[in-house]
Amino acid sequence: MLKIYTLADAQQWDAVVRSFPQYDIYYLSGYVKGFWLHGDGEPLLIVWEGPEARGINVVFKRAIRQDSRFADKLQEELYDFISPYGYGGWLLHGNGDFSGLMEEYDRWCRKNRIVSEFVRFHPLLKNHLPVQNTYEVVALGSTVALDLTSPEVVWENMTSKNRNMVRKAQKNGLQICRANGPEIYEVFREIYELTMEKDQAADYYYFGEEYYRSIREDLARNAQVFYARTEEGAVAAAAIIMGANGCLHYHLSGSRREYQGLAPTNLLLYEAACWGSENGYRSFHLGGGIGSKEDSLFAFKKAFYRKEPCGFHIGKRIVDPEAYQMLLELREDQPREGFFPAYRG
Repeated sequence: MLKIYTLADAQQWDAVVRSFPQYDIYYLSGYVKGFWLHGDGEPLLIVWEGPEARGINVVFKRAIRQDSRFADKLQEELYDFISPYGYGGWLLHGNGDFSGLMEEYDRWCRKNRIVSEFVRFHPLLKNHLPVQNTYEVVALGSTVALDLTSPEVVWENMTSKNRNMVRKAQKNGLQICRANGPEIYEVFREIYELTMEKDQAADYYYFGEEYYRSIREDLARNAQVFYARTEEGAVAAAAIIMGANGCLHYHLSGSRREYQGLAPTNLLLYEAACWGSENGYRSFHLGGGIGSKEDSLFAFKKAFYRKEPCGFHIGKRIVDPEAYQMLLELREDQPREGFFPAYRG
């Protein structure tokens, strides 16, 4: 049986999610609410219950007609699904038979005019494995997750060069602080947006005040800003760190160019990892490189954990091939190669 929850059912939504032993922050209503405000679509928690097995999937439902390329060309409304910013995919629990899940899910999607689904599977949960026969699963790259067994383990797993950078930051008098008030989020937003400008990031990665307010209010127990402060009181670097169910996540981050030589982000991540270890977290997921590439960002993160990284996979599923092809034919330009769904590329 399938049941659908919306943000109007936030309390029940989160109770269902927390009943799954492996849940992570990406499945909570407070996490997806910010991205709903950001314009990513309508968040849905899809719950399947079998006799001795259960599953949940968090998606954003996007109206295809809201894409300007299709606004005046569709006679009926069509939709597609995408995982939340970060990670998602089906989370399964139980020892029963899961064979009926995808059959029922597929019927529901067809009935509700869902054309396709794009999934960013969770690297730590490896939840691409049970659904490989349903989705086209593609390995994209690697992400880095620190072992938080103890602060000593965190230190030992860092490269010697990175340990030297942490020592340098400490010698330079940097201090790592934590806060969750509106003032520090304003400081964070300024630093983050300067970093996005330097990196020539797409417009999507600039978040409005309502997004940050949602983090403060809807994830008050799950998110905070770690920031590196100089001896003079300036904020050299800052990051939003989120956590749930034993796993910390490096969410958004930025640093001031004039202080980068002091290695503030090296010290920030090291002390955030130690804080996580001392507060019951088992892992600290830093993510991967830009576009899942093993670039300089990935190399920076990899310096915090010398052992094997986690594999990152995506999933593609065409629910309605006829509608998918029709949307492709409605495009007046050539879709971007490799993009999924291709009609949005």
